[in-house]
Amino acid sequence: MKTVYVAMATDVYHSGHINIINEATKYGTVIVGVLTDEAIATYKRPPFLNTEERMKIASSFKGVERVVVQTTSDYTDILRELKPDYVVHGDDWRTGHLQVIRERVIEVLGEFGGELIEVPYSKHLSSDKLSRQLTSAVTTPNQRLAQLRKLLQLKPYIRAIDASNGLTGIIAENVRVMDNEKHMVKEFDAMWISSLCDSAFKGKPDIELVDLTSRINTINEIMEVTSKPIILDGDTGGKIDHFSFHVKTLERIGVSAVIIEDKTGLKQNSLFGTDVEQILDEPTDFAAKIVAGKRAQATRDFMIIARLESLIAGKSVEDAMMRAKIYIEAGADAVMIHSKEKTGEDIFAFMKQFREFSASTPIVVVPTTYSQFTEEELHSKGANIIIHANHLLRSSYPAMMKTAESILTHGRSKEASDELCMPIQQVLTFI
Repeated sequence: MKTVYVAMATDVYHSGHINIINEATKYGTVIVGVLTDEAIATYKRPPFLNTEERMKIASSFKGVERVVVQTTSDYTDILRELKPDYVVHGDDWRTGHLQVIRERVIEVLGEFGGELIEVPYSKHLSSDKLSRQLTSAVTTPNQRLAQLRKLLQLKPYIRAIDASNGLTGIIAENVRVMDNEKHMVKEFDAMWISSLCDSAFKGKPDIELVDLTSRINTINEIMEVTSKPIILDGDTGGKIDHFSFHVKTLERIGVSAVIIEDKTGLKQNSLFGTDVEQILDEPTDFAAKIVAGKRAQATRDFMIIARLESLIAGKSVEDAMMRAKIYIEAGADAVMIHSKEKTGEDIFAFMKQFREFSASTPIVVVPTTYSQFTEEELHSKGANIIIHANHLLRSSYPAMMKTAESILTHGRSKEASDELCMPIQQVLTFI
């Protein structure tokens, strides 16, 4: 009897999936391929149910004879292994970000004479849309809190982008592109709430002038319209006793991680480097702050990440390594290494030495000044979390300036509306 392969990458099943399986049974013995948590996490949110649970559900569908594991979003390996006579899929992937994967399926099927059968898509139903609605509806602080650690286990590396208000949060939550070379969808995994960006959108200098209460208001604005994990820029963390309470507050509202830097005194933005005075904290004093924070947290999910400012202050990689070892011993869940140098050589030297010290402790990088390196290249050197820290801020300001200048120049807004602005109807669709 002929074999039919159906891939499933969801834990939100609906009548459309049943319809596809029913169609598949008309052509032969049905094999369902359930994508692993890791495979799904490469292009959309991790599933609520794990691989084993989803396999049990798939095996319970009438007409399914066998359930197998599909380890990647690309069908190539599993199709060459099973050599099915048919692959059955909804026709919704003829356009959009899955089109490249469809073309690859047709190509591989052609190697052994297989055929693609496409079922008319249930237009009123979308597992992706339902999943996003469900995620938004059921995301609790505890669920959001745990996501960052889960993603670190599922993905080779995590990419984050700055979010400073509800609008930028919506962008970070929803923007997706297709990587044609890897046949996969790419999106941001987390949001970075930067003190620089938060201050700038409020029109204030980045000197820890915006207090925690105001920062939490920003966090709440973003949380109301998003579901992805949040990494907070905690500056120096403040006084030890205060930091303990800050940790409790951030953990309670669902922030996944806070990054604090080992500097003291009035904050000077790190990208000024040695052009301004950068005073490093005593390693033992900063370690005590980490210890106090770890004692204050109530769950194992919350992460305290130690930001190493040695390279910013003109110190050596060895100084950064000395501090990193002390901070890890104090309980830091990860380290962030920062530099204003454009070559990236000092960052790479640190990561090489740190990986010899610890193979598993996550390393965070913020490649603002060495942006020529791809995420893959940074990961190959040892990075686990890559933060694009201020690009939505930096791109929004010149765009708004250009619009304002256009209105002043022409004495009307027509040119700005026609050339620089999205239609107001489109604005109404994403809020």
